[in-house]
Amino acid sequence: MSAVVISGGLIHYEAFGRGEPVVFIHGWLGSWRYWMRTMEALAPDYRTYALDLWGFGDSDKSKDRYSVADYTSLIYDFMDQLGIVNASLVGHSLGAILGLHIATQEPSPISRLAAVSLPVTARAVNRRLRDFSSSSVRTKMFWWRHIAHKEVQQEVQKAADNAIRMSVKSALEVNAQTLVEQAQQPTLIVYGEKDSVIDPEPARMLNGRRPSLRPIGLDASRHFPMLDEANKFNRLLKDFLETDDLTDLALKEEWKRRTR
Repeated sequence: MSAVVISGGLIHYEAFGRGEPVVFIHGWLGSWRYWMRTMEALAPDYRTYALDLWGFGDSDKSKDRYSVADYTSLIYDFMDQLGIVNASLVGHSLGAILGLHIATQEPSPISRLAAVSLPVTARAVNRRLRDFSSSSVRTKMFWWRHIAHKEVQQEVQKAADNAIRMSVKSALEVNAQTLVEQAQQPTLIVYGEKDSVIDPEPARMLNGRRPSLRPIGLDASRHFPMLDEANKFNRLLKDFLETDDLTDLALKEEWKRRTR
């Protein structure tokens, strides 16, 4: 376990591999842990980092600092403390919004962005998540039915009482579609075609918005493509990190045969 102290609070993170840096940011349901398989897959060629945001996993929960602005500052400070000057960033749901915020800042420490299960509009977010209450047994049971992976089940229970509710409220105020169009970095949008947490339709509609933007759906994936179709997701992400022309980026037939 690795940790740094930022703004008086401990931030837990893990790092694998060596090479150009890739920073992973988790979303509302879970922690750094669901990135582990992807980090291991990239580790032979990249230095991969994943942190627990305030209020999640094993990071500090002593203060209610759960807004998009709080988390954006946290990621900047995290990268600064670890000496990460320029990196590719991979964010999931809330993490995808944070990645877009950082990508559109001047100057930005992000060279490319992969946004996974991005809530392009507020209405794309499932009502149960928008109305999330840590005290609601019915809400908790709803999410348990949607989480099939132990990497998420074990970690979602660690979230601070207000972390999900407050971060959802802050994120819903963000116009993600505008940020997608403003970002200049090569951007991959990955969505699960069967996602019932974030409606994938608005992500599909981003196709063609700019040359350096590529939305791609994974047919058998729900909210966690990196776990639902791990091999396919990892191959796609590695291709994205290595390609100079996103128009050539696509799911290849040989991936489909190998991962069935």
